[in-house]
Amino acid sequence: MTEVPEGSGHRAAPAVAHPAGERPAAVPPATPVPFRERLTAWGYEFGWAVLCRVPEAWAAAVFRYAGDIAWRRQGPGVQRLEANLRRVIGWDATGKELRALSREAMRSYARYWMELFRLPAIPKERILSGMGMTGEEDTATGYLAAGRGVIFALPHLGNWDHAGAWLAARGLPFTTVAERLKPETLYERFVAFREGLGMEVLPATGGTDRFGALARRLRAGGLVCLLADRDVTGGGIEVEFFGERARMMGGPAALAVQTGAALMPATLWFTDGGWGARIFPEIPVPDGGNRREKVAVMTQRLAEVFEAGIAEHPADWHMLQRVFSADFDPALASAPQPGDDAAGGPRPEDGAP
Repeated sequence: MTEVPEGSGHRAAPAVAHPAGERPAAVPPATPVPFRERLTAWGYEFGWAVLCRVPEAWAAAVFRYAGDIAWRRQGPGVQRLEANLRRVIGWDATGKELRALSREAMRSYARYWMELFRLPAIPKERILSGMGMTGEEDTATGYLAAGRGVIFALPHLGNWDHAGAWLAARGLPFTTVAERLKPETLYERFVAFREGLGMEVLPATGGTDRFGALARRLRAGGLVCLLADRDVTGGGIEVEFFGERARMMGGPAALAVQTGAALMPATLWFTDGGWGARIFPEIPVPDGGNRREKVAVMTQRLAEVFEAGIAEHPADWHMLQRVFSADFDPALASAPQPGDDAAGGPRPEDGAP
């Protein structure tokens, strides 16, 4: 359970119970943890321990400065971000326009991390009041009230951890998937942090049948949230995205086909001092075609919704990894596209919904 500072107004939720076999115990490392991994873990622990205790304005200024430094250094992540943003704003945009956008995107990304570390200290009232929700919220909650499962599929846009805390604060518990970090203690810390906010987190690896576990949650009328705009398995669905081929997770669509749950895209963005979100109408399961064909059609529709949301808020698309097929190794870009066994799990270092 995540430790929450006194007087924050936001109490940690009870630890989520995992059915047998769905939350395997951590496996002790066979070799000593490398210093770089230990340093990374110490950095995260420092963030959680310290940033909840300093004034928000101070933390925001420090992270904005750190974002500017990272942007100026033009490391591999920033270069990949700019390559992705180039597809969003078009190849006719000037280098100056691209650089200005990438700087805003790095500041947005820095804000995400600042808010992530401070999230346990944000009062519940602010989490609720600061969210500007539009779209099909009532439809989604109506499905859940009637016992029908719902899948929120999201891009890496805005602050998905805040959105998760908002759902939990609304009394809407949900399940998500997180890829394991190294060292194992850091992964466990992330799981504890998110479960303390009211989320159930399943591991993307480690012997767990994540697809089966998610399907059971949905058949029971539960809510599942998955980041889906980047393939983390090497076997995602290839879609048309900003005029190019790109790979996305087929898990959300496959779960909808398998369980009858409602697949509802959602997009997020930052506002001045708050957050914005939109829930889109359900993507229906096509009448014709086999399972794989249905998953492909639905994932393409998901990509189109993501494209519109990202184009509206490009600076809040925190995509510092490869998405487009042309940026992958040619052998990987032409790999088979099963699309039936991927749960669409996000990386904890990117943030899980």
